[in-house]
Amino acid sequence: MTVWGHRISAQFRLGLLTLAPMLIVVALLVFFPPDGNERSEWAQFVGRFHPLAVHFPIALVLLVPILELAGLSNRFSYLRLSVGFVLGLATVGAIGAAMLGWCLARSGGYSGHLLAQHMWGGISLAAACWLCWMLRARLNEQGFGLIYAAVLAASVGLVAWTGYRGGQLSLGENHLTEHMPDGLRQVLGLANASSEPLSDVERNSFYWVEVQPIFAARCVTCHGPGKRKGNLRLDTYKSLMRGGKDGPVVKAGNVQGSDLFRRITLPQGHDDFMPKDGKRPLSPDQMKLIELWIAAGASDTQPADAIKETPSGSVPLTVPAEVTFEEIDTAAVTRLRETLSPAVQQLQKRFPNILDYESRGSADLYLNASILGTKFADSDLAVFAPLAKQITVADFSRTAITDRSVTVITAMKQLRVLRLMHTGITDTTVQALGPLDHLESLSVFGTQVTPAVLPTVARLPKLAHFYAGQTAIPNGMTIPKALTGKIVF
Repeated sequence: MTVWGHRISAQFRLGLLTLAPMLIVVALLVFFPPDGNERSEWAQFVGRFHPLAVHFPIALVLLVPILELAGLSNRFSYLRLSVGFVLGLATVGAIGAAMLGWCLARSGGYSGHLLAQHMWGGISLAAACWLCWMLRARLNEQGFGLIYAAVLAASVGLVAWTGYRGGQLSLGENHLTEHMPDGLRQVLGLANASSEPLSDVERNSFYWVEVQPIFAARCVTCHGPGKRKGNLRLDTYKSLMRGGKDGPVVKAGNVQGSDLFRRITLPQGHDDFMPKDGKRPLSPDQMKLIELWIAAGASDTQPADAIKETPSGSVPLTVPAEVTFEEIDTAAVTRLRETLSPAVQQLQKRFPNILDYESRGSADLYLNASILGTKFADSDLAVFAPLAKQITVADFSRTAITDRSVTVITAMKQLRVLRLMHTGITDTTVQALGPLDHLESLSVFGTQVTPAVLPTVARLPKLAHFYAGQTAIPNGMTIPKALTGKIVF
């Protein structure tokens, strides 16, 4: 075998080795695509390196045509000797960036068509780099030079297209056109681009005039049609009111019970604060407008002038938002909590950060065991039985609880929100929830629940949302009339 032939053979064997991780990433995208649910903290940590790692293969891919063109000159012909090595590094880098991107998307609660296109663009770029790498070794054979040039040009195109999709994910779908001069807009035919037309009632409503522009400017980058963090979209009224993977985020007329308002008014360093990722928080005026809208009923048709005391817009960003809360009778609250306090304090020490009072003026409790994951099991939930009647919100998502906890759960007579996503519960637990006549939101997403539970769920008098995605309940099946418009898949 010649030295040239041996070099090709060695590179081909190395190329075959790189195919394995590339096929693994493809399999992950096909069988485990991002679905809007948050998972492993470790995977999210690793995935956050994707924006850093992705620039390495981009730079190398763009360097290759420069080396090839410069090497056409006799003076710089030696530059072409490094092209094969650069393509090999670009291939490995692209595969690594794609793997990190999958970790971030799958575990970070992302979904949407922009995300899917960006991910497939990334793995396609890795495949194109691999093909260029293989073809470059046979450049001197007849016909391979033209194919190599075409694939290299396609690789550069994929860099641009995939990068553009990445920019839309991080900066918004209109990030290239948002500040485009009017003259250029007209040349490109973008001057009249607009969303679906609104009726006269909608166009003059408080929601469309005051609230929706806030979501469009500050929220849809992460909660829009192309990228749905937590399966929550804020680009349409219907999507906003439907909520996300954890249920509704707006409760009409109940400001303090609306998770959206709670999150935007939290301290910036809080884990639940929105917007995340270092983005600028909403201004006091913006928070006040959202508060007034929710308090007035969260309608999309209420006239803009029907809600009074709207902020003038002159309040500086450094001034705290003027949020009016009901005056709290401290003595009355103390009396309400007197019998509960010892048990609450004991459980708070044993299970830090998962149990707290629902509000400053209430003795109702909020139990969020989801942050403990599989470390929280049936035996752990059993110790909360003495407080069951005071628990109004319970989140057991991704914990290890099973049907053995049904007695404790059904004892929570005041329960309004119950989340059982990705747990070991079955029909047995859901069919026992009939006495919970205060239940407004129930999520069994990702469990073994079947259509047999539907009659029980339909009889819950206050139920507004039943999240049944990724269960044995098929989307499109005939459901009880009482559940029409309430089931979310």
